Amino acid sequence: MAQEASPGYAYGQLERALRTASSTTDAAVRRRAHAKAARWRAVLAGMAGGTLDIGSRTPVADTPAWVTLEVAHGGFATGRYLAEVPVRPEELAAVPSGTPGTTDRERVNLGYLTDAGLAVLRTALGTEAYRVQVPEDAALPVVAWLLDHGHAEAALDLVAELRPLLHRLRLAPLPGAAPRPPGALVRLATVGEVRETLRSATTRPAIAAMLETLRVWHPLYDRLVALWAETVEGDLPRLTEDGVTGGWPCRTWPEGWGSRRAQWLADYATACARHRASTAHRQPKGNFARLYRALALCQFASVRLTGRDVGWIRRALANTITKHGEPGSERRAALRAVQAAVAARPTHAELAAVLAGRLDAYPGDGGLPALDPVVEANAVPPHLVAKVARALEAPVEELVARGVIPSGDVLAAVLPQITAQLMAANVEDERLAALYAQTYAAFRRRRGLLLFDLEHQVRLEELPWIRALEPFRARRPDVARTARQTLTQTVLLALGSFPQAILPNPLVRELGALAKQAGLPMPLLEELAADIFVGTFTEKWRTAAAATSRSMAGTLYARYYDLPDEWPAPPRRLLRRTADDFTAVCEARAGRRRRSVAGNGMVIEQSQILTTHNLAVLTETLELRSRLGLEPAAQVFTWVVRRLAGQRTWNRQLLKNIAYAWRQAIFFLSFCAEEEQRTAVARLDELVAQAGLRDRFGPAVTGLAAVVSGARFAPDGTLPDGPGRRLLGWTTGPHWCR
Repeated sequence: MAQEASPGYAYGQLERALRTASSTTDAAVRRRAHAKAARWRAVLAGMAGGTLDIGSRTPVADTPAWVTLEVAHGGFATGRYLAEVPVRPEELAAVPSGTPGTTDRERVNLGYLTDAGLAVLRTALGTEAYRVQVPEDAALPVVAWLLDHGHAEAALDLVAELRPLLHRLRLAPLPGAAPRPPGALVRLATVGEVRETLRSATTRPAIAAMLETLRVWHPLYDRLVALWAETVEGDLPRLTEDGVTGGWPCRTWPEGWGSRRAQWLADYATACARHRASTAHRQPKGNFARLYRALALCQFASVRLTGRDVGWIRRALANTITKHGEPGSERRAALRAVQAAVAARPTHAELAAVLAGRLDAYPGDGGLPALDPVVEANAVPPHLVAKVARALEAPVEELVARGVIPSGDVLAAVLPQITAQLMAANVEDERLAALYAQTYAAFRRRRGLLLFDLEHQVRLEELPWIRALEPFRARRPDVARTARQTLTQTVLLALGSFPQAILPNPLVRELGALAKQAGLPMPLLEELAADIFVGTFTEKWRTAAAATSRSMAGTLYARYYDLPDEWPAPPRRLLRRTADDFTAVCEARAGRRRRSVAGNGMVIEQSQILTTHNLAVLTETLELRSRLGLEPAAQVFTWVVRRLAGQRTWNRQLLKNIAYAWRQAIFFLSFCAEEEQRTAVARLDELVAQAGLRDRFGPAVTGLAAVVSGARFAPDGTLPDGPGRRLLGWTTGPHWCR
């Protein structure tokens, strides 16, 4: 039976967005929350009205799969086309008179198919003065190129396929060049994007209140205390064990006191009008508020003050003088000097504004060649340096080393900047290659859909205008070699920099594109979601498992996880999509007794164990065995211990991540000599003991040490003669190490 998406998730996301919008005091956060809420309302309305089929690769009614959709979190399509945008006035002004069309967008698109419009597209292609924001922006330029090169039939076929949506979609690029980093350099964001982020920085309310108190209210308070101190006869009041001692205020009125009082009240009123971040001075029972109220009443000497009022003035003076010293004293002056130094420091928001100003010297749609001209060493907080570094153009390895790329997901986000050039290198025409590269990069920015029934995401070649260009792409050996080199470097970078993490889905897709360009077909697998798992796998999983059993035979990994020695050839069937025997093995190994998210997770985890989730296929195909081993394994073991030691509660998500990292470490350790394996496990045991984790995590270490020494786990994952356990992440009941 086909799966159906439940609206419960969408309702939950809508509720969260509305709660954020109603509770936040940040206007930017509120705007984003309202925008999220609008998207989820659209999702729910479409699901209720039958115009959205969530889980299908064509979720919007009467819409081909290639149309770029707005996709909310979790892969839910909202029904909006990202290329359906308002027509700009300059677009409409350029349309030749008499151009037909039912909408302004249709008239603009048909205008580009006139002689004048085609000339505009040719000029843009020749000068590369255009930007492909969504893949659809490249459609009509491809038509123009086809017509220019004598392929009128292909151009007409393409226009015929686009015709039903000419009235809605923007099918021509935006004006203006799209600078790209030179060579193999990449960047995470443009200068303009970073500059906008920096200029939007604000000071947290608590910090703003503190600084306002130091800069404004403390000087006013000291003047207020000094005013009342002038009226004290005898010693100034102080607090002692016996209570308040010293003279009483309102006993003497020095010459000019009234004018100083009036000036202070005027300054206070001005400050109240200009500065509203802090409210401490308004606390009714605070010393400041008591002294202010008394001063406001004391217009003519103290005739309007009661004895109780005077007593409170005396007590407030005693409080502040005892705590901070007399007005003008060295003690009070020293305190205020320290506070003034703190207040004089620029806030992070002020520093961010300075950095944004420095970035004004660079083109907004480009990157930074270096950080030094913008960021002074040791003068800017690290988090602001990190923001600026997002615009740094550098080799991907340098950005990883700097921490600008902190994960495989971010690596996947920048990799299309390199892959796009490789994909376009097979196109001989330079103008067409540039268009192809921009289209590829825009396509990779598409958000993936939630898919059921083993459906796959839309592929680049499904775009009609890309499909029309396939005959003009020739496989070149030099491009294939470069693609293989890039693929190898990327895999080593990901595994060496983030050895504890499985390769994320966006990165797997990008590696697949590089492998295809290199002529190295591989069964690369994406991680499946336990909550939408359909209970079966495609043949690709079985192929990867067979390759894993061959390449990992006899290794520590094979013994630890008890891999099958071989996979018999599957029976031949027409139009076979699923690997039923592989699914059966996964379910048997998982021991799943009922369908549930956790039960699905157990089956998926076994599929990842049997395939090493791409590690074996990549390592064997790219011949990387000698370049992996002890170092990444040691990194993972250290990461595991730190994560466990830093969490009081070991929840399901944590244990899943730990088990996945553990699996990667065992894979890396499999390429080490047995003595190195023993040393690594002994070091791991020391780390676990030092972290105080031996009672809870010790069985996992014991189990690994036993397998290194030649032992094998029983089918239930225990050792026959010891406390060791095989570590897995998913379970339908309590986990043994919780």
